[in-house]
Amino acid sequence: MLQDRFQRVHDYLRISLTDSCNFRCTYCMPEENIQCMPNAHLMQPDEIETIAKIFVSLGVKKIRLTGGEPMVRKEFAEIVERLAKLPVELTLTTNGVLVHQYLGLFKKAGIRSLNVSLDSLKQETFFKLTKRDKFQQVWDNIELLLKHDFRIKINVVALNGIIENELLDFVKITKQLPLHVRFIEFMPFAGNLWDSSKVLTAQKMLDMVKEEFDVVKLKDEPHATAKKYKAIGHEGTFAFITTMSEHFCGSCNRMRITADGKMKNCLFGKEEMDLLGTLRAGKEIEPLIRLSLYNKHAALGGQFSPDYQKAEADKIENRSMIKIGG
Repeated sequence: MLQDRFQRVHDYLRISLTDSCNFRCTYCMPEENIQCMPNAHLMQPDEIETIAKIFVSLGVKKIRLTGGEPMVRKEFAEIVERLAKLPVELTLTTNGVLVHQYLGLFKKAGIRSLNVSLDSLKQETFFKLTKRDKFQQVWDNIELLLKHDFRIKINVVALNGIIENELLDFVKITKQLPLHVRFIEFMPFAGNLWDSSKVLTAQKMLDMVKEEFDVVKLKDEPHATAKKYKAIGHEGTFAFITTMSEHFCGSCNRMRITADGKMKNCLFGKEEMDLLGTLRAGKEIEPLIRLSLYNKHAALGGQFSPDYQKAEADKIENRSMIKIGG
């Protein structure tokens, strides 16, 4: 069992496969020219499998593959096939643009749930945010996944100045489609130009939704990061990930490994443990895993106050989101 000083049991591992992406979302990737790591610096498929096996032996029950965009990794299929042999729930977060190429792989690997990042339902706005004219491909792939009975969560970063115009549209698509839309409060990372005025809180968004729809609160799962709701008569649901306005650190069960094999015990934490370097040196990585968790802060990586309005983005020491892996 992997437990930290605050008696939180950690059984959920997120593994970044690459810091490369075929989109250029500014809240994730700094605007300046960013250099992706050479393949030799990344965890190789056999190394990912070895590290994952050790975490599973220590109680991990769920593994999520992230990026960048995990499907741009050339060894993506091999990595999935290796991890599919482990006794865990395997899933991934993707921008959705390459999903049609790997549908058969997902079924073979037992993957039945995907998170798809989609910040706009308007083609023009989608292009503005991603710098790619791929909205229709992403939407077609969402429909493809639904047709094949995958459970789909749509991750929407609630960017102030944009989400107000689309919030109700996202809730409307849950009427006929069994989608689970999750609005994520804008979070600070290196290079994403965050400030507290850009945060549209979950409460404000919920108030806007209630003006248009009759809403019921649903029961949230243990360790849930999202507060879940349903518009009466709708097939799907919507939820809010309240990282900034109401953090959920007290029940955190998550650990992260970056594409270059560094363990992060918190999305906002600056401390990292070099699992890959230790593994390549022929040494045991379990002591580092346990030390990383021992050093975990009570909340928000110890980097800023739970009052997000007091957070100073330029004083937060961290990687950019794309270098962390979500």
